[in-house]
Formats: sequence, C-alpha cells, structure tokens
Amino acid sequence: MVLEGYRERFRPYLDRLARPFLRWHPNRLSATALALAVVAGALAALVRWSSPLLFLAVSAAVLLSGLFDVLDGQVARATGRASPRGDFLDHVLDRYADVVIVLGIAASGYANPLVALLALVSLLLTSYMGTQAQAVGQGRAYGGLLTRADRLVVIAAAAFLEFDWSLPWPWAPTEPWARFHLGGLGFTVIDVAMVYFVIAGQATAIARARRTLRALPER
Repeated sequence: MVLEGYRERFRPYLDRLARPFLRWHPNRLSATALALAVVAGALAALVRWSSPLLFLAVSAAVLLSGLFDVLDGQVARATGRASPRGDFLDHVLDRYADVVIVLGIAASGYANPLVALLALVSLLLTSYMGTQAQAVGQGRAYGGLLTRADRLVVIAAAAFLEFDWSLPWPWAPTEPWARFHLGGLGFTVIDVAMVYFVIAGQATAIARARRTLRALPER
C-alpha cells in the first residue's frame, strides 16, 4: 500500500472537503486530528473491559483523525498560512497521534503487546527517516511501503474487521480471540496488522535511509 502516491489524484476532492474549514486555523485542525487520535486510542484500550463493538468507533475515529490531518495542510496552503512552524507542529502532533493509537491498541487485549511495541518502533523509524532526509537537505522522504496514510487505513480496516467479526454473522469466526492460526498460535486481525507494520515499517525505513544516503555526496 502506498496511498501517498495518489494524493494528487484526490487533491480536487480534498479541496472541496477543506472549503468548510477555511476559516479554521490550520493548527486547530492539527489539534483536532490529535484529539481524535486520543479518542481512538482510549476507545481501543476500553475494549479490554467492554466489548469489541467499540472497534467500530475506533475505526471511525482513526479515519476522522487522518482526514483532519490532511485538511490542515490543505487549509494552510489555500489560505496562505503554510509555514515551517506549522509544518513542524503538524509532524510533532502526528507522532503523538501514532503513539496514542498504537498504545491504545496494545492495551485492548486484541494485540500482542510485544508485537505492538515493535510496530510502534517501526512506525516512528519510518517517520524519522523521512524527516532526517529533510534535515540533511534532501527534502522530506514520503516513499516506501508504509506511509502514514497507509497505516491509518490499515488500523481502521483492522479495527472494523474486529468489530464486524464480533457480530453473530454466519461468516464470523467462532473464536473471537483467534481469527487466524499458525503453528498452534492464535492471531487476531489486529495482530496481523501489527506484524505488517513491523515488516513494512522496517522495509520503508531502510529504503528511505538508503535513498538518502545515495543522494548525499561522499565529501
């Protein structure tokens, strides 16, 4: 998944979505995205003591958080408020959003905590490699298998499947805590998403690092 490459195709639709928010300050949109990420993380954590039906709200909150995260840049450019200060704040809040969402999922009981921790490290590394490329004058690196848009969509989809399969549908798995089996071990959909983050995240981080290294002069 590389959704970042389709940003230009969706830009006309994003411009329309941004119109009702043109009076908002871009930083307010960034803060709203973080607030929705906190809601998503808190709801995911509450699943442990409540019901997997909450995963529907988690999925919706994650998608809304991602939408507001996109809109802040759209509004900033449309209103002439784009600035290095705003860009920096946006990236800072994005990292906190990533952390609270994954920590909430790790606490949900539907994810192996160790795998969730490794997934979080991989996500932070991908972002770090992108900003580090910019720090050495090579421009922000957005490429790779796992951009931020990709991981938000994966998390939202995994949360929705956990909700959907918790309902008494004919196709729903009979073991709610083990959707998949491998070598006698049971895995949830969330587990599979976290494992994907570990693999794709490391691949993305390494690819960005290599691309930046090749672009830098030896002397």
